[in-house]
Amino acid sequence: MSKQVVILAAGMGTRLARPLPKPLTELRDGRSIMKQQIDNLGFAFGESYRVMIVVGFKLEAIIERFPEATFVYNELYDQTNTSKSLLKALRASGDGGVLWLNGDVVFDPQVLVRVTPKIEADQSFVVVNQSKVSDEEVKYTLDSHGFINELSKQVVGGLGEAVGINFVAAQDKKALIARLQEVGDQDYFERGIELGIENDGLKFEAVDISDLYAVEVDFAEDLDRANELF
Repeated sequence: MSKQVVILAAGMGTRLARPLPKPLTELRDGRSIMKQQIDNLGFAFGESYRVMIVVGFKLEAIIERFPEATFVYNELYDQTNTSKSLLKALRASGDGGVLWLNGDVVFDPQVLVRVTPKIEADQSFVVVNQSKVSDEEVKYTLDSHGFINELSKQVVGGLGEAVGINFVAAQDKKALIARLQEVGDQDYFERGIELGIENDGLKFEAVDISDLYAVEVDFAEDLDRANELF
């Protein structure tokens, strides 16, 4: 059965200040961030996946470069955040769990190899890096059973950072969709996960990839760091 993968790529990427959508930012080897992501998917999953890209800002540029994908349009890309882009994608997805990536993450292909057993076991998870905890990043804490408890930029005493690669299991998807619908337009999707944990008993594992690289490219210095690592 093909794995369902979503790439969130609707945003304007204003902090990086590039003319094209941020996922099309070129890396040092000439590939775009999104091309590196799709190459990683092929490395880990072969041909047993299908990718859906949520587009918005200058969507034609992404569609032209990745004609093999299917696309979902967030027409309110300039007024909403990742919660509403993910909501659209999950509503459009087929039966089964969904792996999703922020469209600005440059990461080691071994990350996907590591999470494959979780996907195949249909276990919801959040990929995390325990080696750093920055104020501007999404942080997390765990409950007494080792599952995600808090997940936001406002977390105090975070154990690490979420890197922007996540999976929702088939049995958890309906509840997550309902919570994403409930959150505010400017909320990140992590708020929907938190509400699902609090109110629906969803259990997201934290998968640590601290020994691998994963960089969300928000600023020019992030791009420099990503180019140094891969």
